[in-house]
Amino acid sequence: MNSADIAVLAGNGKSGRRVAAALRVAGHRTRVAGRKGPVRFDWHEPATWPELLDGADAVYVVAPGDDAGPVPSFVDAAVAAGVARLVMLSGRGFDHWDGRFGDTMVATEQAVRASGRGTVLRSSNFAQNFTEELWEPAVRTGRLALPGQRIADSLIDLGDVAAVAARVLTEPGHEDRVYELTGPESLTLESALAILAAATDRDLRYEPLTPEAYADELRTLGLGEADVAELVGLWAIMAEGHLDGVSDDVPRLLGRPARAFGDWAVEQAAVGAWGV
Repeated sequence: MNSADIAVLAGNGKSGRRVAAALRVAGHRTRVAGRKGPVRFDWHEPATWPELLDGADAVYVVAPGDDAGPVPSFVDAAVAAGVARLVMLSGRGFDHWDGRFGDTMVATEQAVRASGRGTVLRSSNFAQNFTEELWEPAVRTGRLALPGQRIADSLIDLGDVAAVAARVLTEPGHEDRVYELTGPESLTLESALAILAAATDRDLRYEPLTPEAYADELRTLGLGEADVAELVGLWAIMAEGHLDGVSDDVPRLLGRPARAFGDWAVEQAAVGAWGV
């Protein structure tokens, strides 16, 4: 077992819990951190930082949800504590966001990269968005309503994201690099929904919306205006084609192909992910 600890921010979150599990299976001591985690961590309470950082060899970083103001100070504290690697989960299309999406993520990535110890994982949308996010009700109700048509993305299994993160957190040579994490193919959302329809043996319909209609639907789900603006901005970026390319970083780092969306869909249907 590795003698140094690896700290995982948002360790009970969608990506963090998978990263923590991958690290434990590989034999690494893992500090799972969050506001309610085994290690309490709050971006806005620096007094919670030392328990996370002291003696940690690496930290998995997920951007704060609302305010990146504390991030540079946290990065400085990590460097001062001797953390060798900061590995951050970010998003693809970063250079085209232009204030439309992810301001907090942008500021966090800039701080991590400025440390000289940072590795950035820019990920496509997750396949798990269909089971753990806004798209999950669409599979249950049979209607996926999103802005535009023929919008494509190289959807990635979060298991692959976690496997890459676990590797770069625990070995040298990845500092000051940016990796693009994608699935093995680019799919339109209509095509992805057709795969889910076949896997679940259900009628699933894709309905293109105008940005305005999409914003209204998000509001009916209870999202605030800031979140609505972020998601509308993300879809504008996707419509410009900035997330539909395929990268070879996952197979190059893992020595195996990235998991296909169809394979993931078959597994999820088999375990009854959507109650079918």
